[in-house]
Amino acid sequence: MLFGLAFGFCQANSFTIQNINYSELENQIKNNNIRSIAIWNNGRIEGGFINAVQQKIRFRSGIHPSLVADLKNKLDSHSVVIDYPPDNSSGWIGMLFSWLPMLLIVGLWIFFMRRAQGGGGTGGMMSFGKSKARLAPVGQKITFADVAGQEESKEELQEIIEFLKEPKKFQKLGGRIPKGVLLMGPPGVGKTLLARAVAGEASVPFFSISGSEFVEMFVGVGASRVRNLFEQSKKNAPCILFIDEIDAVGRHRSAGIVGGGQEEREQTLNQLLAEMDGFESNEGVIIIGATNQPEVLDLALLRPGRFDRRVVLNKPDVKGREETLKIHTRKIPLDDETKTGLLKIARGTAGFSGADLANLANEAALNAARYNRETVTTADFEFAKDKVLMGGERKSMVISEEEKMTTAVHEAGHALVALFVAKADPLHKVTIIPRGMAMGLTQQLPEEDQHNYSKEYLTCQLAILMGGRCAEKIILKQLTTGASNDIKRTTELAHRMVCEWGMSNLGPQKFIAEEDGLFLGKFMAEKSHGYSELTAQGIDSEVAKLINEAERQAEKILTARIETLNRLVSALKKKEVLNGNEVRQIAGLEL
Repeated sequence: MLFGLAFGFCQANSFTIQNINYSELENQIKNNNIRSIAIWNNGRIEGGFINAVQQKIRFRSGIHPSLVADLKNKLDSHSVVIDYPPDNSSGWIGMLFSWLPMLLIVGLWIFFMRRAQGGGGTGGMMSFGKSKARLAPVGQKITFADVAGQEESKEELQEIIEFLKEPKKFQKLGGRIPKGVLLMGPPGVGKTLLARAVAGEASVPFFSISGSEFVEMFVGVGASRVRNLFEQSKKNAPCILFIDEIDAVGRHRSAGIVGGGQEEREQTLNQLLAEMDGFESNEGVIIIGATNQPEVLDLALLRPGRFDRRVVLNKPDVKGREETLKIHTRKIPLDDETKTGLLKIARGTAGFSGADLANLANEAALNAARYNRETVTTADFEFAKDKVLMGGERKSMVISEEEKMTTAVHEAGHALVALFVAKADPLHKVTIIPRGMAMGLTQQLPEEDQHNYSKEYLTCQLAILMGGRCAEKIILKQLTTGASNDIKRTTELAHRMVCEWGMSNLGPQKFIAEEDGLFLGKFMAEKSHGYSELTAQGIDSEVAKLINEAERQAEKILTARIETLNRLVSALKKKEVLNGNEVRQIAGLEL
């Protein structure tokens, strides 16, 4: 656009304007240099020609009215086009028409820049540096009653609420409330919801903005938006200023790497640091930032006086999941069994975040509506859980009998090994109905949340993963590509056991380089392992040893129970889905 503007300007100014006398005009006409000419009634003449050095000449001339007729005859004889514009077309109007193309280009440039910056209305050009923070609607009040599974986090934020309600209580004792609170945790645990709940509990305005909304293609725009944001917050104090995904603007500043978006982001971060230093906590503005990558944040942002307090949000435990399900099912009609059985559903959803549980409740309600039921049942939640964990069923997929047999053998191998290894999570379900990208699935659900894993438990997991491949080898006397994902997961788990957790003969050493969060940090970590080639060979040897031992363990379990394996395969081919109790019954185990 700027190139077009410059081009238009050059075009409009690529000629030389001269005043010539009547004799020179006659010579140019005689030499056939003039193709068109304009003659006004007042005797003013305008036209143009190209001189001997190929220079464009635009001339202005005046003649006595008595010579106009003679000039017209000369022009006609040389086929020159004559125009007779009205008298009011002279002066500034003619100049306006000569500059009209450039004015149109400037107008289009302004229009598109307004649209690009979201300032289509009045003052669009002035909105470049205006904050895009959104004020939460007054009627949508969220409190701590809407947040479950984060009791410790709510306790840490309680004094923030008390300060916003009654600041003198802290000030009279010389206490200084934190300027900034950083909420850290994996995606979906409720960081934004908790920040809004703080504003709701304190009954103060809640401004929210994403870190990516500060940075634009123009250097200086982000810094201007930061200044505008803090001015806006101070005018509405006391209030909560929430910056989501703060790592988008608060990453480590690069050492010696400048230019482009990197320079703009760093200017924005510098302005944010300056603004956080420039106001006092007694002004009543509390900044809450949220991120799931706290390790990449600049250290200057985390020092005392800026983000003083850090609150870690984890995925909820079984009690927290039950409370979260109660919140998300407030407006969903449940049958009596489901109302009293939310704890059972919560136990079967280990590792789910608050967002996952909200999605689970929604999928259950959609499934109940699909079958025109008046209430949502436990079966709907079971369907939703399978869909979330394993993907939707692909019942229309055409599968040959040979492939169905292979899938049944593979999943039966996983299930049987899971029943007879020393330590494993309880078997929940086995299916040979394709779901998502998998042709079949064996699902285990832990009875309770687990945070630490022993080497024995992990080696049993390796054996379970190898169970499908071993069953194919024992019954079908062949190997298939169906075990590709199992092999990948086995290799990754064994590698972590050796390199991260010290569960090998190499001893308690860590052989994976840490990311430092700096620019190109990951690339450098991958290129520099931090250990010798001899150590790398030892790692490969220990990983292979763990995998081979797991395969031998799985093969031993299946070979000793070949008849049970065949019965399980037949049952899977017939029913396609077996729950954990049905598999235990086939294996002759007590329920």
